[in-house]
Amino acid sequence: MNIVDFLEPAKWLRSDGGPRYVQLRQRLSEGVDQGLLKAGHSLPPEREIATITDLSRVTVRKAIRALANDGIVVQKQGSGSFVASDTPQIEQSLSRLTSFSEDMSRRGMVSSSVWLERGVFMPSPDEVLALALSPDASVSRITRLRTADNKPMAIERASLSTEMLPNPLLVETSLYEVLGQAGLRPVRALQKISAINLEEADAALLEVEPGKAGLRIERTSYLADGRTVEFTQSIYRGDAYNFVAELRLAKE
Repeated sequence: MNIVDFLEPAKWLRSDGGPRYVQLRQRLSEGVDQGLLKAGHSLPPEREIATITDLSRVTVRKAIRALANDGIVVQKQGSGSFVASDTPQIEQSLSRLTSFSEDMSRRGMVSSSVWLERGVFMPSPDEVLALALSPDASVSRITRLRTADNKPMAIERASLSTEMLPNPLLVETSLYEVLGQAGLRPVRALQKISAINLEEADAALLEVEPGKAGLRIERTSYLADGRTVEFTQSIYRGDAYNFVAELRLAKE
């Protein structure tokens, strides 16, 4: 059954069934319970629901707000309403340079890692360019599946010159903590964010279906004296992260 047939008012709307928004809220909740409206997916727009059900948009809005108050849906300004899932929803500021461990700790969440790769390697062309390495240099590489409250959130691939991180085995939890202890914590970074569809291998690690939306983030971090510290290429779940930036009007 599709959503149009499911919301056909003759099948559920009753004149003696109480307030219409309450009946619509119940019908949409049944759609979630039956799997017709899937976790993490968006609800149809208010205008579309109003057209299908022949209800006013005010009534539809009240029903969705009631679902949000019950935690069944999540409303995102500018994006619409989504069926809630058990995946943590993270708002990540683009104006602060912090580690994954620090971000999760500030939110009262427990972070952990599954090591995928850790060692000293010959650098790739991208690493040579990003880290300003000589062609015969070595690179410390650490790749981890990052989790929050035991939910996979991101695949983080960090590369550093061996001058900055001679022994990658020193990193047990927070890379920035290890760098800070050596007086090498970065103070600024350039970050590039791209929308992607997750490939099969990354999707399996993140426990989502291949082709699902994700975010690829490349970050190059620097010391105060301008030296490059870190080049990180990360893949984030698209259903778990919202990146937030504060914008100010430029003075003429």
